[in-house]
Amino acid sequence: MPSWRKPFSKRDVDHSVSAVEEPEVSDGSLRYIQVDQAGNGSDPTYQEVTGAPVEVDSPLGYDVGPVTIIFLNVSMMIASTILKGVGSVGLSMIYWALGFVTSITSFSVYLEFASYFSNRSGSEVVYLEQAYPRPKWLFPTAFAFQTIVLSFSSGNSIVLAEYLFATSGSTYTPWQLKGVAVAGYTIATLLVMANTKFSYWFSNGVGIVKVLTLVFISITGLVVLGGHTRVENPLVNFQNPFEGKATAYGLTNSLYKIIFSYAGYTNAFNVVNEVKNPIKQIRRNGFISLSVVTALYILANIAYFAAGKFTTTPIDLAAAKQIAASLFLENVFGTGRAVRGLNFLVALSSFGNLLAVLLGQSRVIRECGRQGVLPWPRFWASTKPLGTPLGPYFVKWLLTIIMILAPPAGDAFNFITDLQVYPSAFFSLMLSIGLYLVRWRRSRLNLPRPTFRTWDPVVIFTILLNVFLMVMPWYPPDGGPYAGDVSFWYATYVVTGIGIILGCVLYYWLWVWAIPRTRGYRIRQEVLSFGAGAQSHRLTKVPVGELDTWDRTHDAVGRAVGVSPVGTDDGQESEVKGAREVVAAEKSAA
Repeated sequence: MPSWRKPFSKRDVDHSVSAVEEPEVSDGSLRYIQVDQAGNGSDPTYQEVTGAPVEVDSPLGYDVGPVTIIFLNVSMMIASTILKGVGSVGLSMIYWALGFVTSITSFSVYLEFASYFSNRSGSEVVYLEQAYPRPKWLFPTAFAFQTIVLSFSSGNSIVLAEYLFATSGSTYTPWQLKGVAVAGYTIATLLVMANTKFSYWFSNGVGIVKVLTLVFISITGLVVLGGHTRVENPLVNFQNPFEGKATAYGLTNSLYKIIFSYAGYTNAFNVVNEVKNPIKQIRRNGFISLSVVTALYILANIAYFAAGKFTTTPIDLAAAKQIAASLFLENVFGTGRAVRGLNFLVALSSFGNLLAVLLGQSRVIRECGRQGVLPWPRFWASTKPLGTPLGPYFVKWLLTIIMILAPPAGDAFNFITDLQVYPSAFFSLMLSIGLYLVRWRRSRLNLPRPTFRTWDPVVIFTILLNVFLMVMPWYPPDGGPYAGDVSFWYATYVVTGIGIILGCVLYYWLWVWAIPRTRGYRIRQEVLSFGAGAQSHRLTKVPVGELDTWDRTHDAVGRAVGVSPVGTDDGQESEVKGAREVVAAEKSAA
């Protein structure tokens, strides 16, 4: 079979003897080291030396199998969503199918990155680090800041609380809603903190409930279309499926939202180092999860249109915002106990989303800490005593609780939530462009080709898609510059997001370049070991007069020369102890 017909195969694998297999290769200022086969069965690979040390034996174990891959992605993707700006039901269905296309192209870009670095979890953290290794630690610093500060899940927690109140049938005050949201998120965090394997099992179970709930809604929608239910004239929205008024803003905004509705298809890449044979497993099961979600999205939206008390602009859904599934159930079944029970299933699905996001993002935050750009590396990287990343879980919990309680409902809450959008779009664009940089450098060094390589048109399409995500937030809404989801200028969050990125660059320049040169030291990286296979970099201040000695006693990665890495229970970084003694001895002799 010709290679052009096999985009999801090993068509580009090249194991010829011409490929470089040296332990270390150099490309000017960049140095790459070979990493042996990891415990997840991934092939030996190369990475630039400033990258976080590879954990050959994952301290988080290898509990992510095919089912977990599927439900990590599914649970993060699925939400009750219906498009209300495209102007017609038919166009809405086309947009959901288009969302699959945009997602599968981006998925293939991530898959090629994972093929290069299949022994490291954290997805974007790793890929940006290796695509942009110079200036040293710039991209890790900027990405770590925006990732951690904006990692809250307050919106999803509020949705969970709303469905729980819908289940009970009671009204609530704003503070009661916040209280339930805090309780729900706290329970989710404690579950994932307790045990890694159990948290994956529980997440899978909730994911199954989520899929079955949407399957039930989809089947119910088809039954409604067939008649003989309490819904009058269920075909009214489908008689002229492409009839309706659509505006340029409505179309572009709907495409923008559809892309974010599929966010979560990359969640499995956050746990690559916990997957046996990761590229094959994620390629197959990631595609399955995307296909399942696309089918359920389309069928569920057909059900909403069939059973809704609205036309192509769903008024009651717009007013109720997140609780679309609740309104659907009330329209079909009334307000009895059965509806409350189904609302509980939807609430459980929302809880599953919290679990999936916690599991994936904790690995992202942990990888940021392992790069050494954050203080207290042990806090971020260690998995003791429970075998889980307690530090990242705690930080994410704390930020989410603050974001639930602090901002009042309305402008402040919407603005802070929107802040996540633009920095994320910027780094997604840089990531897709960076794939070509990784390819170019590896080709120059004659490094082995990856086990998966996506088509160039797919990469170009992904780049253009991310350009669209960068441009779209600047497009004013139909009602003018003050008609967004806040009462002030609609693009304030965009400007603030740019300010956050520029602030990260300024901080980096002061921390790595300006202050060290005025105070007579330089930044060097060293490898720390914390036991159970956990390792991290730490960026250390080395006086200028000691640089030669430091560089002689440490290799390019930051390991002390002649000292084996040892993880100790007392938390001391014993691997660098011998090198420090050498430095002290030379200073005394001088």
